[in-house]
Amino acid sequence: MQISTPTDSLHSVLHCLPPDDPQRTALHNEVHARPSARIRLPALIVYVAVLNEGVSREAECAHLNRLPGQAELSPERLQDNFLRLRLDGITIKWERHSEFTRYSIVQPLPAEALLGACEPDLLRNLAVSPQWLAQIPGRTVAAVQLAMLHAPLDDATALMAQAVKWLGGRTVVASLLGSNAASLGGQGAESANRQGYEHPMGHSWALTQFRLQPDGFERMLVIAPEGTSQTRAGRIAARLLELETYRLMALRGLPVVKALGPMLAQAEGELVRITAQLENKSASDQELLDTLVSLAAGVERATAANSYRFAATQAYYALVNQRIRELREKAIPGTQTLGEFMQRRLSPAMATVVATEQRLASLSERVARASGLLRTRVDIATEVQNQQLLEKLTRGQELQLRLQSTVEGLSIAAISYYVISLLLYGGKALKAAGLPINPEMAAGALVPVVLWAVWRTTRRIHAKLQTGH
Repeated sequence: MQISTPTDSLHSVLHCLPPDDPQRTALHNEVHARPSARIRLPALIVYVAVLNEGVSREAECAHLNRLPGQAELSPERLQDNFLRLRLDGITIKWERHSEFTRYSIVQPLPAEALLGACEPDLLRNLAVSPQWLAQIPGRTVAAVQLAMLHAPLDDATALMAQAVKWLGGRTVVASLLGSNAASLGGQGAESANRQGYEHPMGHSWALTQFRLQPDGFERMLVIAPEGTSQTRAGRIAARLLELETYRLMALRGLPVVKALGPMLAQAEGELVRITAQLENKSASDQELLDTLVSLAAGVERATAANSYRFAATQAYYALVNQRIRELREKAIPGTQTLGEFMQRRLSPAMATVVATEQRLASLSERVARASGLLRTRVDIATEVQNQQLLEKLTRGQELQLRLQSTVEGLSIAAISYYVISLLLYGGKALKAAGLPINPEMAAGALVPVVLWAVWRTTRRIHAKLQTGH
């Protein structure tokens, strides 16, 4: 009797499925491609996002090689678009996206930067050299210094005063970040609290000014009570940094639509002029066609050049809204929430992008309709010309038939003349041979017969040509 071992059972399980799709493993593991960070508070996150157009992974890998102990890092390690490096007391995270690459440096927050400080210098104790930071390949699109620290949230007035002082004393935007238990009520919230979930009134504060500092960074401050888990701190940091990055990437569509404005206004005016000329017939079809072709080419070029940016703007804006929802904000008395502040300033810009995209699409459709009208007019004019040409051809054929009939009559007479001449010569030859015959009388008598015979033969030839036999 053969006894199956656990290895045999595992082997049979591994082979009880059809062959894997070539992309199954990669697609399955995509959900784990960018795992959340675990951040121990108090922490400082120096975050830089750069546009990576024209920047290869090899160039980014070469830059990462300059970090201590990373000289052997190979470009193959970067193929999954995510890499986390753990150095001496710090973590550096590299993430490559379609348009930008993100670098996050997580290190302990210096003691002189805790609450009570006034606009502390966060780059003084930076774990990497400023030169390494400045030489990141690409063009900066977002740069954030995010400080995360512990403090009780009970005394909101005193805490807000300390936070405003930490951010430099200017007006701040702040949110009380909510919790899953906030949507529960009664016994559900109490049960969640007993299980160690977030407080139903919120779990942390997030504050910022959305202003660029002289060092090129903007600052964010997160205050969480003691006991906040490292995974929650990592989720909060990821959402705030992604929110700011996607906001700036969404706004990249705004300069594009501003640049398109004069071109669209000019094209719309040109289309109005062309339509008026088309209606009044004040310009030749060729001139209108050339103008319309040039206008259509310009519109299509603008559409092709900016369609990706329009689509990307909508995608980034959707991500911004998603990240705002994930924050589950609550208002702190006396301040705007991050979502309120952002939407009041971001929504008009996004509406402008959408309106310009629709305006460009509408202009393309109107140019197409004007081209259709011109084409219809040209087709009608062509049909009129063809009809006139057919009439001329018909008249020409009639004249040709008449001329042909005249020529046929003359040809019958000519052929008859030659036949009678041959008969006359034949009669003279017979008279010379001694026959009693008058050639002239015989030829004259045969004239009607010859004419009828030639006419009859010509008619038969015409009949055969017409029937094809």
